[in-house]
Amino acid sequence: MDMLTTEFLITSLIIVLLPGTGVIFTVATGLSSGRRASISASVGCTLGIVPHLMASIFGLAALLHTSSLAFQAFKYAGVIYLLFLAWGMWRQTGSIRFDNNETPATSYFRIALQAMLINILNPKLSIFFLAFLPQFIPTNTATPLSDMLILSFIFMLMTLAVFISYGLFAHHVKRYIQHSPAIMIWLQRSFAGIFIALSARLASSEK
Repeated sequence: MDMLTTEFLITSLIIVLLPGTGVIFTVATGLSSGRRASISASVGCTLGIVPHLMASIFGLAALLHTSSLAFQAFKYAGVIYLLFLAWGMWRQTGSIRFDNNETPATSYFRIALQAMLINILNPKLSIFFLAFLPQFIPTNTATPLSDMLILSFIFMLMTLAVFISYGLFAHHVKRYIQHSPAIMIWLQRSFAGIFIALSARLASSEK
């Protein structure tokens, strides 16, 4: 597999490690709801990039790149959703309770769905993958589609592994701060503020 180069692996790892909306959501979930919830968030964030990867593979991302109206509509849907998450996190400030009860499976599903929507409603991801993945496809390849699928799958595995690591780290930190409601309130409000800032950055972004 000529396209599976060290450059691709290192570049992908750096991209995945950089904090973004998915990382912030996963860390916030790990701090507030625990290990399993953070894993659900990690899975949701990973699945949320699938539509963008598929759009890049089949050229659909070009529509967002060429159509200003489509890009703006997608972008502001993402902005509204980030603001919704920020409001929900701020409204629940101080409501976290740490106990040994199992979180219902429906809650894990809801967390995964929220995480998916965070990435799905970010039009910059489609354009990013449209520009990123083809760079690592050999020009003389006879199977460009399968090469793109392989690179996409590897990128998703790296995303899942890194996000789970972030979530488990947050869960580990939670053990040291769970007896301080003041710290948890400060963290929740901080994450709400971060989501507002991210929504503002997305709103001001251009193609």
